[in-house]
Amino acid sequence: MSVVQVENLEKNMAKLTVTVPADKLEKAIQEAYNKQKNSIRVPGFRKGKVPRAMIEKAYGPEVFYDDAANILVNEEYPDAMEESGLDIVSRPQIEVTQIEKGQEFIFEAEVAVKPDVTLGEYKGVAVPEMDISVTEEEVDADLEKTRNMQSRMVEVTDRAVEQGDTVVIDYEGFVDGKPFEGGKDENHSLEIGSHSFIDTFEDQIVGKNAGDAFDVNVTFPEQYHAKEMQGKQAVFKVVLHTVKVKEVPELDDEFASMVSEFETLAEYREDVKNKLQERKKDETRRKKEEAAVKKIVENSQMDLPDPMIDMQCDNIIQELVNRISQQGLSFQQYLQFTGLTREKLQEQVRPEAIQRIQNSLVLEKVAQVENLEATEEEVDAEIGKAAAAYGMSVEKMMEFVSEDGRDEMKKDLAIQKAVDFIMEHATEVSEENTAQDTANEAGAAES
Repeated sequence: MSVVQVENLEKNMAKLTVTVPADKLEKAIQEAYNKQKNSIRVPGFRKGKVPRAMIEKAYGPEVFYDDAANILVNEEYPDAMEESGLDIVSRPQIEVTQIEKGQEFIFEAEVAVKPDVTLGEYKGVAVPEMDISVTEEEVDADLEKTRNMQSRMVEVTDRAVEQGDTVVIDYEGFVDGKPFEGGKDENHSLEIGSHSFIDTFEDQIVGKNAGDAFDVNVTFPEQYHAKEMQGKQAVFKVVLHTVKVKEVPELDDEFASMVSEFETLAEYREDVKNKLQERKKDETRRKKEEAAVKKIVENSQMDLPDPMIDMQCDNIIQELVNRISQQGLSFQQYLQFTGLTREKLQEQVRPEAIQRIQNSLVLEKVAQVENLEATEEEVDAEIGKAAAAYGMSVEKMMEFVSEDGRDEMKKDLAIQKAVDFIMEHATEVSEENTAQDTANEAGAAES
């Protein structure tokens, strides 16, 4: 049986020393041999038939140590982590300190431990008053947005191109009389005034008519992404096929019945106003919650270990990778387009990572101090909501939720209860008073 020793280090770090019996090391070395034997060649033996002793004699007994160490660390670390009783919040930094045939296998794992929080004042936190009224202008803007969504493109044949029109063109670009890569397209749809093309390209189409063929002269920007094109003058041969204009429906009862369940524009307008009101309530509550938690974090003390922050940075970057992959971009492409490196991005997201960790720790502490816990019934209710969202039966959804999953849901529900508790005891103040309080605190800090 393996033995785990725990040594507490500074700044919420700890070191686990794991001693594994020699027979487990022997088993791992044999497993490593079984994995590698088909790729090792020794004269006089068929592929995969070389005895382990012969390989160790030819290459040294340490030939299988790296693989054996990986096998044992992957097997033993999860049990060691549980046996330690520590609340570990980082990936381990592993160092093998002893590996030799016939001897115990020993490795060390340096880890970050969840820091304790010394809570500052969390009851009666000042949050800014916010206006949640909806103006008629906001209603008009929402209606206009819906009108534009219901618009359609209509071909125009009796006039020249104007700003705001959409044209369909063929084009081919030339620099010094030679075509360049990426400078050609056919049946390209372009909104005039969108500034999606360089320089005055779009402006030079204004006044032209469907069927016209003409040249467009432009200069590439000095900071253009393709270095070989920076500052170059180019001529585009353009053929204008069609001119289209956006046709927006009239804002009337017919429009209301088309986009909603209401028969009149007045009823639809009132519904839009009510929904905007609810949206604004949700948004202002979120902002107040953020302000309250931020204030509590500022009033509290905690010492975050760097590996914990690094892991949160990695989580944020992975969220970014998932988002951009949905847009068809790889992470490497994103780095190229932004001019960032992984290290620079890591540094860029570090403040957000720290804020996330601080918020979570503070809310967990409030939940602990106030005995705010989620019941099994509340967890079941959350699973029921998830089942409804995915169109599944509750029983089927239950099968997908592990014990660890339920524990995570309990933790999330407790944190939300902590947020609710904080807001129930918060004090609303005018934005002027909030600004004055901030200024006073800044002055006190300077003095």
